[in-house]
Amino acid sequence: MRRNAVEGTAKKPVEEIEGGAQMLIEERRQHILGLVQQHGRVLVDDLSQALGISRITIRKDLDALQMRGVLQRTHGGALLPQAGTLFDPSLKEKETQRSEEKVRISAAAVELVKEGQCVLLDSGTTTSAIARALKKFSRLTVITNAVNIAAELSSTDFEVIMTGGSLRKNSFSLVGPLAEEMLHEMHADILFLGVDGFDLEMGLTTPNMMESRVNRAMVKASTMVVTVCDSTKFNRRSLSKIVDIGAIHHVITDDKLPKATADAIRKMGIQLTLV
Repeated sequence: MRRNAVEGTAKKPVEEIEGGAQMLIEERRQHILGLVQQHGRVLVDDLSQALGISRITIRKDLDALQMRGVLQRTHGGALLPQAGTLFDPSLKEKETQRSEEKVRISAAAVELVKEGQCVLLDSGTTTSAIARALKKFSRLTVITNAVNIAAELSSTDFEVIMTGGSLRKNSFSLVGPLAEEMLHEMHADILFLGVDGFDLEMGLTTPNMMESRVNRAMVKASTMVVTVCDSTKFNRRSLSKIVDIGAIHHVITDDKLPKATADAIRKMGIQLTLV
């Protein structure tokens, strides 16, 4: 059943491109990569049929993309890079991934916020969606290390505080000692923390070590820590650890989270919201 559901999801965007066999090699591979980023996986048979090229050619494309570190080959297809990889997509690349889930997550997240509170947002596309959803409030203080989030909220009456630090152009985030030191002097009522990996044993992880240090300082500065990420981030490990699972209070994710993982999170005494 799961295979059929994924096939149905993946086929439609592919079929919208006519004459797939006439696409340039790099154009075709970028299209395939876009499908993996959008749906989390692709199948060789689906791509071969939809693009009108052989399965051998599709396998070569997937192998080439795996060599770049942007996907992981599996039997019969490919997935987003899994645990232990250094894959660190740009903010622009992440914006195309799981956009509907991020909207639902952000809507649930802002229900935890009260007028007049201090909200801490780390960088990322899920937290960017939360920033947009926060605009329904009139009085908030928002602390962030994300340049794009500060710009998003510049038209509001919120007090927006940036951490300072060195700019990571890949994520539009500010990191480094300046960001960490400022966070040591701050306090937030609630932190919304996006992650690249959520592993029950290792904890929360991200591909960038400097980012993880800033995220750790954010956790220490906050009364309530809410992890916000889609279900593809679970049972994955990235390069650098942020904190243990026990350091968070609430998890908001989509309803595709495996039941076993959901049960384990609840058993740890962490509130879980599925949307």
